[in-house]
Amino acid sequence: MAMLSRTKVMAALTEKRPQFEQYQSEQRSQSDLRRQLIDRFLTMSAADVLRRVEQSGQEWPGALPTTELDQAMELCIPCARRWSNHQEARQWALSVLEGRPTAAVDGSQIPPSKELSVPVGAVQVGWYVNYHVAGGRYEKDVRFEVLAPDDLGGEEEGDFPDWQVNQRRFVLECEQIVALMEQFAADGLGVAPLCLFDGSFIISFAGQMRPGRAGKYVQAVRTLLAASKRLAIPLVGFVDSSGSRDVVMLVNTVAGPPYMSSMTDGGLFASLLPRWGDRTPFFICARNDPLSQSERNDASFYRDVAFCYVRLAAERPPARIELPLWLVESGQAPAIVERVLAECIVGAGGYPYAIETADAVAVLKQADREHFYALFQQFAEQQGLPFSFSRKSLSKLARR
Repeated sequence: MAMLSRTKVMAALTEKRPQFEQYQSEQRSQSDLRRQLIDRFLTMSAADVLRRVEQSGQEWPGALPTTELDQAMELCIPCARRWSNHQEARQWALSVLEGRPTAAVDGSQIPPSKELSVPVGAVQVGWYVNYHVAGGRYEKDVRFEVLAPDDLGGEEEGDFPDWQVNQRRFVLECEQIVALMEQFAADGLGVAPLCLFDGSFIISFAGQMRPGRAGKYVQAVRTLLAASKRLAIPLVGFVDSSGSRDVVMLVNTVAGPPYMSSMTDGGLFASLLPRWGDRTPFFICARNDPLSQSERNDASFYRDVAFCYVRLAAERPPARIELPLWLVESGQAPAIVERVLAECIVGAGGYPYAIETADAVAVLKQADREHFYALFQQFAEQQGLPFSFSRKSLSKLARR
């Protein structure tokens, strides 16, 4: 018997129709306002924007322009490469990547379960290195770490939330990229590898955390950015679907009022990047969030990060690409973006192939979690540790 009733779903949706219509109306209004503010913004040079930001008194105006703003036509830097078919695009991509190593890191986790009598979690970080040489030299491996009760450390007895596992996963991902960078630097490959991070370096979520929890996130990103600059190894943060509003805030600051309220950067740029590979100029991140407003200046590294948006799929908003600012200042950013585009052509659906592969290496599925719990049960029995599943958990296993 089907658990979802089409009749009931359609009736429930129909009941909410006025709210959906109101939302669409608000989106159209925002789109009209967007065009108005963008037209004002386009009359300004990078120097004009910086002057208006200074006049506004905003220390964190969302973003700051780079000199690329003056090179872009209507905030678009067109992709210089065009192909007749995917085969031509793939040949170009392989030629760009040939002899230039790409590395990516991703992670997965097993949170502590209330169905187990002993608090235990795990983190698995996987990495993939493709050297793009004849013969197909590549490297795949994982790092697995168990989080015991002391690692999980609930604030109250019996309180073992997921945040410690989430934090450890993030830190390990950053540590593994740094380890790969150091390995590449020691190997003296001759060509700087490209290291891909699946996510953003701008960790606004950490500013929403309780005191004492954000520090490890901040330090992990600082160390990662510093290693990239120290070792002169390109680093990219890739965000496929970004909800960021950094450029929206900048445009509001220098071209408003009125102000865009619900528009994201992806929505702002969607119609300005018409063709695959088109991108915006790079901006310097100056996000106004709880982390940047902290008394300890936790987000000072935000200004060490540059970002742009690039069209990688017709049906989705542009993706966000982040680089350490030193790559933009050294003139390497266009070549780095080209390598990311090549990875996306080799990959599927506009996603970098190296990140896809690292995800496949690292991912822990439900079957893996159940296997981990079974192994932990064996370990507990061998060590004489008291251990049990909840009755609800046993009931679930019996039904499957």
